[in-house]
Amino acid sequence: MKKAIKTLVVLLSFSVLGIYSCTDDLNTTPKVELTLEELLAEDPDAIEGIVSRLYASFALSGPNGPGSSDIDDDAGESPFLRGIINLQDFTADGMKNRWGDDGLDQLTTTSNWDGNNKFFRYLYNRIYYTIPQCNNLIQVLNSTSVEDSELALNEARFLRSLAYFYLIDSFGKGVLVTEDNLGTSEPLPEASRLELFTYVETELLEIEPLMPTTNSYGRANRYVVDMLLAKLYMNAEVYIGQAKYNEAAIYVNKIIDEGGYQLANNFIQNFSGDNFNSPEIIFPLIADAVTSQSYGNTTYIVNGSLSSDTMPLEDFGSLQGWQGHRASPAWYGLFGDLNTSNDTRASLFWTDGHNYDMTDYREWTDGYPSTKFRNTDFNVNSTPTDFSGTDFPLYRLADVYLMYAELAVRGAGNTNMDTALSLVNDVRTRSMTNPINSFDLTLDFILDERARELNLEGHRRTDLIRFNKFTGGNYIWPWKGNTAEGTSIPDHYKLFPIPEQARGANPNLTQNPGY
Repeated sequence: MKKAIKTLVVLLSFSVLGIYSCTDDLNTTPKVELTLEELLAEDPDAIEGIVSRLYASFALSGPNGPGSSDIDDDAGESPFLRGIINLQDFTADGMKNRWGDDGLDQLTTTSNWDGNNKFFRYLYNRIYYTIPQCNNLIQVLNSTSVEDSELALNEARFLRSLAYFYLIDSFGKGVLVTEDNLGTSEPLPEASRLELFTYVETELLEIEPLMPTTNSYGRANRYVVDMLLAKLYMNAEVYIGQAKYNEAAIYVNKIIDEGGYQLANNFIQNFSGDNFNSPEIIFPLIADAVTSQSYGNTTYIVNGSLSSDTMPLEDFGSLQGWQGHRASPAWYGLFGDLNTSNDTRASLFWTDGHNYDMTDYREWTDGYPSTKFRNTDFNVNSTPTDFSGTDFPLYRLADVYLMYAELAVRGAGNTNMDTALSLVNDVRTRSMTNPINSFDLTLDFILDERARELNLEGHRRTDLIRFNKFTGGNYIWPWKGNTAEGTSIPDHYKLFPIPEQARGANPNLTQNPGY
């Protein structure tokens, strides 16, 4: 069904060889039963599976199905994408989880954060699982000549940069592990946010012109690299105290002008089981209901947003409803009256049997479940399954259009307000809602439009921080600060605490201020 399924099968068989890293003590020496050099010498074609395994580290928990884990953390709770959703969406205004798990409750209510919260550790450990795996392949390919080795090398450098991006965004510092210090026995020194930013920027600028303009589905091409560069520069003022909106505009324009992507005709196509057909998705994290099962890819989003108590599971292609996630009024309230709104996106909330107000975030019927993601194919009959086969659109064109508009309003070079207005209206009219005029196009409007368009896609916390709306009391949402009506939260919550486990393993790591 998908071009990448065969590749994913290859990567799973390869991973049985035992390539992994010990993340609990930040040991960066991968332990292997068969070295990469030996493997590639025996089978040069194995490079496809090795690279695919690196991509899969962002979506799957481990090599042997949904119960296996690459790291010494819970296979269900700890996958990379699940961590992105937990830390980006549940800590923000639009989504809340009701399970009451210790640690997840603190994310949902943005309260009582500390370095012992296992959900911070999960993402940190996933980052430092992925980075050494990339380093290992990079080190080998720098001294080995096999077919497609240059592309594999640059893809590994991109994936390493992507993992570092989440470190920069979430924790602000860490250790800088590269192929040059792979296997170092002494604890590495702490690297600042600026050092990490500079390293990732340099890496991406070096590989960008070397990447192909097209690649296999689910693999990075030049425009995927451009997207990560644009994300890095969009948030540079937060990350390093230097605005780099002009630089962001360069890469946003490249994607729009050269990438060849188009908005899908129907918004829902981007979040359906056959969304690999969407012309809008720039970079997906691949899921498959049979060959790449995980509790951490879109299965977490789809099943977690369903309950047979109030919803027909089969309508959304699932056999399971975990009764966990609901949107809050901070999301669906942006559409006005859902019953009269002409916006397609406003129809993607389940209201029957549910209350508009979220008086108790632990009560399933308080708040509306989002049905944005589903495991049904687009306008095609499909059979419900336990696991989701819907790919996660980590990067898509509508985000690029809204990034352009934000850059124009911020006065970035090589942007103009007329184009910005046209792109925003392309996004809106695709969802059958009314176009806006130039007077409407403000930063506040763009932040709201990003929520209407992009919530539950792993961007919201970063957006709120960039717009200075996350901490403090100038923007309040339900259960912010652990009160139903919302309250101010401290400024140091713009970064998550460094996990105490990591600090115990490396005495050079210091805690973020305020924790």
